[in-house]
Amino acid sequence: MRELYPFESHTFSLNGLAYHYLDEGQGEPLVMVHGNPTWSFYYRNLVLGLREKYRAIVPDHIGCGLSDKPSDAHYPYTLDQRARDLEALLDHLGVTQNITLIVHDWGGMIGMVYASRHPERIRRLVILNTAAFHLPSTKPLPWTIWMCRNTPLGPLLVRGLNAFSRGAVRLCVTAGPLTPEVRAGYLAPYDSWDHRRAVLRFVQDIPLHPRDRSYALVSEVELGLERFRSVPMLICWGMRDFVFDIHFLNEWIRRFPDAEVHRFDDAGHYVLEDAGARILPLIQEFLRTHPLSS
Repeated sequence: MRELYPFESHTFSLNGLAYHYLDEGQGEPLVMVHGNPTWSFYYRNLVLGLREKYRAIVPDHIGCGLSDKPSDAHYPYTLDQRARDLEALLDHLGVTQNITLIVHDWGGMIGMVYASRHPERIRRLVILNTAAFHLPSTKPLPWTIWMCRNTPLGPLLVRGLNAFSRGAVRLCVTAGPLTPEVRAGYLAPYDSWDHRRAVLRFVQDIPLHPRDRSYALVSEVELGLERFRSVPMLICWGMRDFVFDIHFLNEWIRRFPDAEVHRFDDAGHYVLEDAGARILPLIQEFLRTHPLSS
């Protein structure tokens, strides 16, 4: 594990909860926001490839990775709270300007809630199989996610059998299987019923109807996306993602027609696992092509 994740750990106290994050390198801040059921481990190779010239900040959401995993009584597992956590961390670190957001999966929604509250802080966006808007009308929710979200089987599958995390390390990569060591790295934080709480809460927080608690917030972010039309955007997309698929990519392109888009036909949802060696130089070039002084 240490060979794959050779970083110094940091923690920040959020109302007494340990919020774990990486803070590697110096220079312009690159804030990498993970989704579900990953953690900062997902960005490990980007951090290694970028930390010589940039400052890579990568939090583990509460309940994920190396952060504390509290009960529902001690932490509200909501989109709004996730964005507030990110804001608190970046304020604590003094990172309040010239931010490049790199987002994946739920990290896109969390990151863009933060961005919508502080648009003046965001200078570049890197989008990796994610969303910052409601489920496109042309895209049905995959039945596996629907079952975990809406049926009594959800807790048994997600928290009891760890089916969501175990399924992800197999189904979310398509260019070739992950090594046993990498699979173990993804699964390590989610080793018990209590430690899988956040995985289930993320699924349950997917906003599909106006009555859902995060629906209004997603609507607010979606309506405000136009303000980022002038922000340089790089989209790197795994085309074999069965959740964040072509319907989501088309929505990004419709909203941001000037974005630089790269499609990876052999890559799945964990696009950095399938195509990371090709994506890293694209991000490096994107950062050089759009200097903060421009």
